[in-house]
Amino acid sequence: MHLSLTVPLCYSSASEDLGCRRGDFSRKHYGSVELLISSDADGAIQRAGRFRVENGSSDETLDYTPGTWRRTDVHLENPEYHTRWFFKYFLGKVHQNYVGTDAEKNPFYLSVVLSDQNNQRVPQYRAILWRKTGTLKISLPYSPTKTLSVKSILSAMNMDRFEKGPREILNPEIQKDLLVLEEQEGSVNFKFGVLYAKDGQLTDDEMFSNETGSENFDKFLSLLGDTITLQGWAGYRGGLDTKNDTTGIKSIYTVYQGHELMFHVSTMLPYSKENKQQVERKRHIGNDIVTIVFQEGDDASSSFKPSMIRSHFTHIFALVRYNSQNDSYRLKIFSEESVPLFGPPLPSPPVFTDHQEFRDFLLVKLINGEKATLETPTFAQKRQRTLDMLIRSLYQDLMPDLHKNMLNRRSFSDVLPESPKSARKKEEARQAEFVRIGQALKLKTIVRGDAPTSLVTTGLCRKEPWESQLFCSTFPYDIVCADSWGQSVLVATDAAGVMLLDGESLPPVHVFDRTMVVKQMHVLEPQDLLITRTDKGKDARLYVFRLSTIKKGLEERQLIRGKCDSRENKLEKTKGCHLYSINTHHGSELRIVAAIRNKLLLITRKHPRFSAVATGADSPVEEFQYIREICLCDPPVVMSLVDGPTGENDNMICVAYKHQFDLINESTGDAYRLHHAEANRVNFVAAIDVYEDGEAGLLLCYNYICYYKKVCPFNGSTPMIQSNTSDFHFSWNQMPNAIVCAFPYILAFTTDSIEIRLVVNGNLVYTAVVPELQLAASRSDIYFVSSAPVSSASNCSSRDTSSQSSPQTPTGYEMPMFPSPLGDGEAACKHIFKIPLCNLVGRSIERPLKSPLVNKVLTTPAPTMVAPAPLISATHSLSLSRMEIKEIASRTRKELLGNLSCFYGTSNHWCSFGLSLTYLLLPGTATFELTSNSKAT
Repeated sequence: MHLSLTVPLCYSSASEDLGCRRGDFSRKHYGSVELLISSDADGAIQRAGRFRVENGSSDETLDYTPGTWRRTDVHLENPEYHTRWFFKYFLGKVHQNYVGTDAEKNPFYLSVVLSDQNNQRVPQYRAILWRKTGTLKISLPYSPTKTLSVKSILSAMNMDRFEKGPREILNPEIQKDLLVLEEQEGSVNFKFGVLYAKDGQLTDDEMFSNETGSENFDKFLSLLGDTITLQGWAGYRGGLDTKNDTTGIKSIYTVYQGHELMFHVSTMLPYSKENKQQVERKRHIGNDIVTIVFQEGDDASSSFKPSMIRSHFTHIFALVRYNSQNDSYRLKIFSEESVPLFGPPLPSPPVFTDHQEFRDFLLVKLINGEKATLETPTFAQKRQRTLDMLIRSLYQDLMPDLHKNMLNRRSFSDVLPESPKSARKKEEARQAEFVRIGQALKLKTIVRGDAPTSLVTTGLCRKEPWESQLFCSTFPYDIVCADSWGQSVLVATDAAGVMLLDGESLPPVHVFDRTMVVKQMHVLEPQDLLITRTDKGKDARLYVFRLSTIKKGLEERQLIRGKCDSRENKLEKTKGCHLYSINTHHGSELRIVAAIRNKLLLITRKHPRFSAVATGADSPVEEFQYIREICLCDPPVVMSLVDGPTGENDNMICVAYKHQFDLINESTGDAYRLHHAEANRVNFVAAIDVYEDGEAGLLLCYNYICYYKKVCPFNGSTPMIQSNTSDFHFSWNQMPNAIVCAFPYILAFTTDSIEIRLVVNGNLVYTAVVPELQLAASRSDIYFVSSAPVSSASNCSSRDTSSQSSPQTPTGYEMPMFPSPLGDGEAACKHIFKIPLCNLVGRSIERPLKSPLVNKVLTTPAPTMVAPAPLISATHSLSLSRMEIKEIASRTRKELLGNLSCFYGTSNHWCSFGLSLTYLLLPGTATFELTSNSKAT
């Protein structure tokens, strides 16, 4: 039996509550492209270039104002400890590797491992598909009763046709080659140029000819890192000579969040009086992707432009100015226009009075910028050619072995079939050798300084914006859907009806009994409305209630409402409704679209002055009017309403069915193809409406894919659906059950993790492991349910079972022994957690602070910052020189190899060897970084 890859939604109403933090954003927050021209000292015009300029100032002609910049906006994008899967999860563990050729006869490799996700008692498969176009990584759920096949894994990666089926590679030396393939993603260490420019200097010859810098420049260099002596330097050298002093005597070096950074400083590189062009200095700085230009003078002096520097390699310039009057730094970023957007966005104004804060921001911006540059056509094509050459060369080397030993040929059935008893010892010996070679490779990579092993943050007490708070512990019911009401949450359950939760301070209050089987709801406080969809099949209907009436009933302690008490609140024409959606921007009238099989019913609410509000009627049903019906070819699975720029005949409905997303014109019913999903099986997740500079766009989410499609400007009533330069797509690592957009972040809620990325480019910033996760509500603050313990991470298991488990067909002697999520005597219970939206979006959210349960504003103490285990961290650090590390590692190599199975489980072995160790505790896991005595943050 094969594992089904179509993951069902955690609860039936997931898709309609997903994008509940839609809103406006602007790419201009990340700069605008300008044509830059400059002149040299003689007035000659230098070559023109198109650069995206970030100066932190917003366009005053626009109504849009970027959100307030916050310290927590500074994140490394696509951090290596999240993206280098092969090093972190595969090396040193029993795993399977396969080789095959696709329908175009291009070779590919597939690596699969079964591991315990960060020791959170969440067993899962991780798979990496290696192709010339790059790597694709996905996680798949583990089931002890179902077998995962190679074919199903490749199908999930959208590969269903092959020229030659995959065969397993049993030679353990393949790990060396796959590690080389992963290292093509880019180095974990970086070299940056630092160019000193005096006030008034207009050419690179003048700037490179500065023999020494100023006092302010020296102060800036000391902020960047430590001054080190190059001769005999054992750390990352960034292309500098560490034997004969041919590239200078000293340089600036630092370690930042696990990355070694070497700075090529113009005034520290060799100077030649005879050579006006200073070729030796240009040879290094001119070949750096990112260069810092420290320019003396105030803002009124002649400004730097990238055209002053003659380099075909440098794509990003960071212009730094120091103001001695207020002891502050000003930053401006120039990026060649082909460089994708990268963060963090500059604050407005881009002035930093806190020097440590400036250092953090600058280094993160430079690292993210170099990573983004590697995605430009120039570098991406080179990397693809190299990857293609390596993959084909490896394939040619493997072919003789594969033909020689036909035992390597595996069917599409199990990842690794059961071995007969006579062959078990041989297989166990092969696995032991496989693990030994992998562990030796891992150790060698760590000692060499190329290991993506650090999870260090920039401060011991830094709080990330996605940190959660405990809202309600030990909730005894399964939640079907929910929505926030003030500071409370209205929760629907099948077993106990609908309840209002006010956190830990008050017990739950019943609002509806279990006869009201609510499957979907929206609480609209500004409109005094509660909208619900109840029951299923032919009995399903939409009900509308006044919040004030419900609140009054709670205050007067009236009987709990049931289905019979709500007959006056049902919208009659909605019988059989299986899904509904509302418009999220309520500046105009409220619009509701109800899906009844393949029919869409458009409903609007009358203007209040024409409604029955004045009569004091308890039911708002009379305020709603039915506009029209629209027939579709199939029942929709996901719906989202898109507001047109005028609201006059240009509002749209995005629907998902079969293998496509369509746009439906609300006025005419005309359908337009928006996107076709190229996959055999499609699990639709969401269509989230977002508005970029006032123009509508959609985030289309299905399977592992998220597409951003712009659908404006409108041409009359017809949307312009075509390829746009701002369109992009990215892949999630695990299939989401729900998506929440809270600009600048987009969060994917899977069965056991929250994957956090940036909306503007899809880059990953963090993955939190949350066992048995379910999104409950996200229209205001984000509420989710989990079995995660409320106590600290230390209570989680630190046992790393992934070292002894493999993606084999489980048998009696090799069944992975993952610990049970429940201990002895524990009862199954869920905890409700809250992520405050204001922490994510950086601005206050307009909503009543009054709880519906009381008449007065509650003055509650600040909620205890008890995050679920996945979001709690602690940092410890020891320090030792790199030369001592190498010596100790060499002496204790054999002992280390015997204990590397504990690499992610405990730090005791490493500490006992005196290794320089920096690690961050996530639930039950430790991730390591080897550092030198240099400045490390």
